[in-house]
Amino acid sequence: MFASLFAITLGLCSCCKQSSQTLLGKPQLSGPSEALVKDIIDFTCEVQSQLKNESILLRIFKKGHREKPLGFYTSMHGEPGIIPFVIKPSHEGDLECVARPQNVSTIEPTVSSTHNLRVVEPVDNAQIIILSDPKKVFEGQSLKLRCHLQAGNHVSYKWLLNDRLISPSPGVNLSNGHLLIERTTSEHSGSYKCEASNKFNKTVFTAVSPEVEITVTDLVSAPDISFTVSKESAHIYSAVVTCQSTKGTPPITFSLYNNENLVATMTSDDRNAIFKVPLVLDQHLGYLKCAANNTNQTVYGHWLPLDVVSVGGRVRIHLDTDVAENFAVIGVRLYCEVERGSHARYQWFLNHTLLHQRGSFYYVVNQRPEQSILLLAVERHSAGTYHCEASNSFDNTTVISSSRLYLDKKVLNHVPVLVAAVIFGCFTLLILLISICCGIAVIGRRMYGETSLVDLELKRALAAYEDDLDVTEYNEDDGVMETDSGDELDRESEPSLDGFLQMLGPELEEEPAELP
Repeated sequence: MFASLFAITLGLCSCCKQSSQTLLGKPQLSGPSEALVKDIIDFTCEVQSQLKNESILLRIFKKGHREKPLGFYTSMHGEPGIIPFVIKPSHEGDLECVARPQNVSTIEPTVSSTHNLRVVEPVDNAQIIILSDPKKVFEGQSLKLRCHLQAGNHVSYKWLLNDRLISPSPGVNLSNGHLLIERTTSEHSGSYKCEASNKFNKTVFTAVSPEVEITVTDLVSAPDISFTVSKESAHIYSAVVTCQSTKGTPPITFSLYNNENLVATMTSDDRNAIFKVPLVLDQHLGYLKCAANNTNQTVYGHWLPLDVVSVGGRVRIHLDTDVAENFAVIGVRLYCEVERGSHARYQWFLNHTLLHQRGSFYYVVNQRPEQSILLLAVERHSAGTYHCEASNSFDNTTVISSSRLYLDKKVLNHVPVLVAAVIFGCFTLLILLISICCGIAVIGRRMYGETSLVDLELKRALAAYEDDLDVTEYNEDDGVMETDSGDELDRESEPSLDGFLQMLGPELEEEPAELP
C-alpha cells in the first residue's frame, strides 16, 4: 500500500514538472565568447512562456555558483532580456541563464545551455623574484627565477639575459613564468628580465620587468706558485712569490704557507697575489704552498722548494746542424748549459757583441734555468766566433763564460778528418781485397800451367764421355752388330785424351780471355 502511494506521488510530481516545462520553455543565452576585464558586456537571455500576464525573472549565473547572480532582467511580456554587467576575471568559465516566474512558485525554473566566456586581463607590472639564494650564486649551483605579475592571465613569457632571448635547452627549463638553470657557470652572469604578454582580439598587451643583475661566482682553481729572486742590498735577498689561479671570480683570498705554517694572507681583485719572503742563497729554506678561496671552500696548490742555487761550474756549448738535400749545412743550433744554478740567465755573443732576442740571421730560445738555444742561419753575416755566458738572474756578480767556437760556411761544410780517414781506409781495404783476389788467380795459373778452370771443366766432361763410349762394329750382311774383343783394336779405336786436348789447344788458349 505504501509502495503504491509512493508511486502515485512520484507520478504526480513528474506530471507537474512536465507541465511546468511545457508552460515555461528552456532559455537561450547568447553573448560574446571573449571579453576584456572591466568592460561592460550585454548578454541576451530569451525564453518562451505560455503564462499569460506573468513576469519572468531572467538571471545569469556562473555554473556552479547559483548563490550570486552576475546580472538579471524581468521580462513582462515575453520580450528577450538584455543583461549587462561589468566583466571581472572571476567571470571566466561557463555561464548559464535561469528563468522562473516571479509570482508562481509551483512552476520549476528552467536553465539554458552553458555559454563559455574567456576573460582577458591585460598584463601589468612584471617583477622578477629570485627563488634561490639572492645573495650569491656559486658555480654549479641552481638559479631559480619567477616572473611575477600584478595583473594578467592567459600570459606568454619570455626570458632575456643581457637582452638575448633564453631558449629551453638541457639544464635550462622554462615553465609558466619560471626560469630554472640547474648548473650555473660564469656564462649565466648578467642582467635578467622577463617579458609577459597576452592578447585580446588583435590587441597585444606587454609588461617588461626591471633588470635584475645576477652574478655567478666561478669557483677558484688550485693556484700555481712561482718565485723570482730580488736583491735588496749587497748581501740581502728576497723571494718574490706569486700565487696565481687561472679561474675564479674575484675577490679571491690567497694564503702562503711554508711547511704548513701560514706566512701571509692577501685578498686580491685579480687572480694573483704577490708575497715577499726573506731568502738566503744556497740554503734549503723549506717548502712553499699557495691556497686560494672565494667561497666557503679553500683549494691548495703544489709544494715548491725554497732553494736558490747560485750559478757555478762549467758552461758547456755544443751544436747540431740542419742539412739540405745537397748535404750542405744550412742551419745551426747552439746549446748553452751551466753545470749548476737554479736562476741562471744566459747571454750569447758573436765576436764579443751581445746578441739580443732576435736578429736577421739568429733567434734566441731561453729554456731557463736548464739551457739556452741559439738558432743560426748559415750565411755571410753569421760567420764569426760565438760564446755564451751564464750568470744569476738577480745579479751580475758571478759570470761564467763558455769556450769560443768559430763558425762559417766553409768550416761547417768541411769534411772532418775522422770522416776522411774512414773513407780512405774503406777504399784502401777494397783495393787490398781486389789485389788478393788477383794474386790467388795468378798462383792458380802457375800451379796448373796453361790449364784454366775451363780446361778442367772440359777434362771432366771428356772423362764422362769416355765412360759412356762403346766401340762397336756393324755387319752389313746380316745387320748384326759384332764387338771386337781385341785389346789392340780397342787401344787404336779409343781416342786419346791428350790428343783431344791438343786438338782443342788453340781454342782453349783463347777461352780464358772470353771469361768475365
